[in-house]
Parts: sequence; C-alpha cells; structure tokens
Amino acid sequence: MKYTFAQMFNVAFFLLLCCAGIAHGADKDDDDAKPPAGTNKSALPSLTAEQQRAVGIVVAHALKAATPERMPALGLVLDSSALVADAGDADSTRAAEHAAAAEVARLRGLVSAGAGASVKTLEAAQAEHARARAQADAAAARFSLHWSALAALPAAERQQAIEAVASAKHLLLRAELPGRHSLGIAPEKAVLDVDGVEVPGRVLGVLAQTDAQSAGVLIEVDHPLPGLAAGARVPVALMNAVRSGWLLPRGALLYDAGGAYVYKRLTQKPGDAKAVYAPVKVKLLMAHGDGWLVEGIDDDDDIVVHGAGVLWSLQGLSGQKADDDDD
Repeated sequence: MKYTFAQMFNVAFFLLLCCAGIAHGADKDDDDAKPPAGTNKSALPSLTAEQQRAVGIVVAHALKAATPERMPALGLVLDSSALVADAGDADSTRAAEHAAAAEVARLRGLVSAGAGASVKTLEAAQAEHARARAQADAAAARFSLHWSALAALPAAERQQAIEAVASAKHLLLRAELPGRHSLGIAPEKAVLDVDGVEVPGRVLGVLAQTDAQSAGVLIEVDHPLPGLAAGARVPVALMNAVRSGWLLPRGALLYDAGGAYVYKRLTQKPGDAKAVYAPVKVKLLMAHGDGWLVEGIDDDDDIVVHGAGVLWSLQGLSGQKADDDDD
C-alpha cells in the first residue's frame, strides 16, 4: 500500500505527540519521586509494605474544595485606657533609652578627648543606658503581646488608630473563638450584633494573647453606638471570602518552627522494597469541618492522612543516627 506525503506526515506528527505525552508523564513521575529541595533523601523515613500496615500508615489524595467561612465569635469591648497606657509606656521608655544612649556617646567622646569627664562617670552612664534599654525592650514586648495586631501595623497607621481610640471616636473589641487555638488566615470582615443592630467592624489582625486562652482577633469599630463601652460582650460574626484549596483531615497535619507540613509518599521505582516519605510544607487557609483547607500540594500527591506522627518519630530517629555517625 502506498501512502501520500500528507498521510505520512500525519502519522509522524501523531507519533511525535505520543512520545511527548510519554515524556511528560515520565517527568511528572520523576517530580513525584524527588524529595523537596534541600532534603536529604537518606534521612527520610522509609517503610516496607508490611511495616506500613503494622504502624497504620494510610495515604490518600487531597480533595479540592472552595468554600466561604462565617465563624461565630464572642466579642469583648476593651478598655481604651489600657491601650493608651501600654503605648505611652513603650514610647516613653524608648525615648529614655535613646537619651541614655546619647549621654553615653557624649561622655565617651569627652573621655577620649581628655576633656575632664571621668571613666567612672562614663561607666555609670553605661549602666543607666543598659537599664533604660531593658525597660524599653520589656515595654515593647508587653505592647506586642497585648496588642500584636496593632504592633504589626505601619507606625503612622498604628499611631492614628491609638489616637482614634483614645478620643473615643473608635473602640477596640476582642473577638474570641472558644475551642479554637489557630485561625490560619485572619478573617476579612466582622459584624457585631448590638441589640439586634448589625455594626460593621474592621479586622486589624490575629491577637497573640487572649485571656480566654483561645484564638482571637482584634476588631476596630468606627463611631460605636452610644452605651457600648468597655466590658460589654456582644455576638460577632467573622467572615472570609470564598477560599480555594486542598482539604485534608486534621491527622495529616504536623507543625514545627517552619510552619505546617504533611508527609508525602514519593513514587517508588521498580525494585524498590520500601516507600519513602518526605515532609512537604503547606499553608493553612482555614479550618473546615474536621479538617483544614491548605495550599502547597497537588491532586496527585499521595498524602499521609493517618500515621503522620509515626513518620515524624522515624525521621527524628534517622536524623539522630546520622548525627551519631558523623561523630
């Protein structure tokens, strides 16, 4: 049978596409077989099929999800004088520290020039500067702990918010979520229910500390209703826009100094007796039902949804063994 040039060209082009598809699939498998950059594969936990069954390792693909979030919270109107006092303490102690540093610099210059200042006077000034610096650092730490959402704002915006609260034009409210200790991303909107009247609030950020030992956010309310004062408790609805991500059960997530992560099973090559598991960093978006919506993984990743703690223990033991061998 004879073929025309056009037919032969079409066949050759089809074969080229097939080869490209196979190569793409191979590249994808290669990516799944590689640990994250900077990871020593020999230090990763590896288990045979029998060992995986023995310790209860279960892997699954994450589900794609897109959902809005509306979280009920309990709001407490804060005492504005506490904010003003903490901010004033931080500013005054920092100014005193700067003045003490300037005095040390002046006396050091006089001593170097032999202009009559004694070394003893310089040492006393240095001690005073150290004390002022410790007080300033302590005051700054207290402000950051009590008002972390404000501390994270730019200086001009932070000062403007403090002045508005001090003048009673605005008030601050702490919205707490009982039973929750983390939020992922701060809510975008807040609505207060004041005696049946919906009052909008501006979410300033997540608080580092709350008296109720639960997750909370700081909310600023512009021109509050008369009578809404410090100590009042009101229902609050915290809302987020629709977020898209990958839904994982809580048991899949671990946390360390670098943030949240999960374990991913790397692709086994023919002849491999053990499956290797690598930690993969993820970004927490928001809690959803009994799980979390996250970013940082793909739909074809084999994620450990049960038994991640066992892998964490094995990786720690592997790292300890490696350190001992280096010695």
